[in-house]
Amino acid sequence: MRILITNDDGVNAPGLIALRRAAAGLGDIIVAAPKLAVSGCSHRTTTDRALHVDQRSNETYAIDGTSADCVRIAFHNLEASFDWVLSGINHGGNLGVDAYYSGTIAAVREAALYGVPGIAISQYHNHPLTDQDWERATSWAGVILKKLIAKTSQPGTFWNVNLPSVSLEKSLPNVVFCSLDPSPLPLSFESSEDGNYKYNGKYSHRQRQDGSDVDVCFRGSISITEISVVKNSF
Repeated sequence: MRILITNDDGVNAPGLIALRRAAAGLGDIIVAAPKLAVSGCSHRTTTDRALHVDQRSNETYAIDGTSADCVRIAFHNLEASFDWVLSGINHGGNLGVDAYYSGTIAAVREAALYGVPGIAISQYHNHPLTDQDWERATSWAGVILKKLIAKTSQPGTFWNVNLPSVSLEKSLPNVVFCSLDPSPLPLSFESSEDGNYKYNGKYSHRQRQDGSDVDVCFRGSISITEISVVKNSF
């Protein structure tokens, strides 16, 4: 099995290292990730300039573009084919409507457009993440990857996984398959006298519907949501 790993936090991010460790032994791994962090880039693609590809090793490429750019280049220029695309582990949650803003999720959405199944994994946190958090995230992600790769995926779908923020002593939390929460993010901006506005919304204070991915993850369980790429006919 051939696996592509990417993210939106950058090729040197600890979450990407954690995901690569979690996927070890599942197949042949190629990493193609943004050279720099592009968090929140959504499904933006680059068509107005050249994208530089820096080959760091036989299996690792740093690309001067977005998460979706990385998948595009990997599919069309780096390898003949991939069986799975994994994205993450994101530094922070990607819950509910975050799916529309997240570069982490956009990477596996791009893969789904080509019929390649994918899994996006994010680590929600309400405290600064430590090395121990990433070690635990690696362990949990390894369990989830095996579970989802063993399932039959429908064409044009991908998985969105969020790991909860819980005490380090906690063992593997409950795993809950659930729907995306449609509630909007809490919007708040701090203004300054020079006319600038800085976003300062409280992520942990967001609205949530009972049983949705936001609710599941905030209550301390691992949320898993299957998302479909809708192809409209015009």
